[in-house]
Amino acid sequence: MLIPLTRQTFQELIPAVATGVQYKYCWGKPPDFLRRMLISAVIVILVLVVYSFVGSDVGPLVLITGLIAGLYWLWGPILWASLRNAECRKYQYCGFWQGRVLDIYITDEVTSQEETVNQKGQLVIIDNLEPRINLEVGDKTGFTTTLRAPLRKEHQGIVPGQAALMLIMSNQEDLGRIAKVSDIYIPSRDVWVSDYPYLRRDLFVEMSQQIKKGRKKDRDRDNDNRSTKRRSSADY
Repeated sequence: MLIPLTRQTFQELIPAVATGVQYKYCWGKPPDFLRRMLISAVIVILVLVVYSFVGSDVGPLVLITGLIAGLYWLWGPILWASLRNAECRKYQYCGFWQGRVLDIYITDEVTSQEETVNQKGQLVIIDNLEPRINLEVGDKTGFTTTLRAPLRKEHQGIVPGQAALMLIMSNQEDLGRIAKVSDIYIPSRDVWVSDYPYLRRDLFVEMSQQIKKGRKKDRDRDNDNRSTKRRSSADY
């Protein structure tokens, strides 16, 4: 099932400014935080050096710029999350997609490398591996896609055949060519599979429930119409 959505709904589901969940994701791990702190410190030192050479006329401007740049460790995640959102919002059209889980398997991915020296004095490179879930989903039209994401404990309940929901993006009005997909929601387990939380999840779940209720009403109305026609034919 594929239902086109309005541009307004698209922009509500993927906001321009980072959400709290997206900010938390881009905050990263302790090494990421330390890297931002180092960048902030270097910028502050450079600004102080520049300030010592410029005149008093532009001094306040340099200090304000330095203050903002020095807080990069704090606002940096907002910037990077907003840029990732912008990658999705550049597509002109989107749609609500529902299919099924076709396959699920686990792989290991190299996330970082460490250099160490063994007992013989030789340089050894150690790969740090992280388990990844590979979730393949598809529908009756033959469309399939595979999303790879960090493995979480809650992913254990996902099995082939379960309904899968996501947002698809395209530059074609008929959504005939899908350019990008969002994180995947498994409603039967209330579980998300994602590498980056693109969607406003509360709004997406609410929308999916409204669509489900609307489809149920349509089916009930069609059944009532068929029953009415059969009774009319019998009376005749």
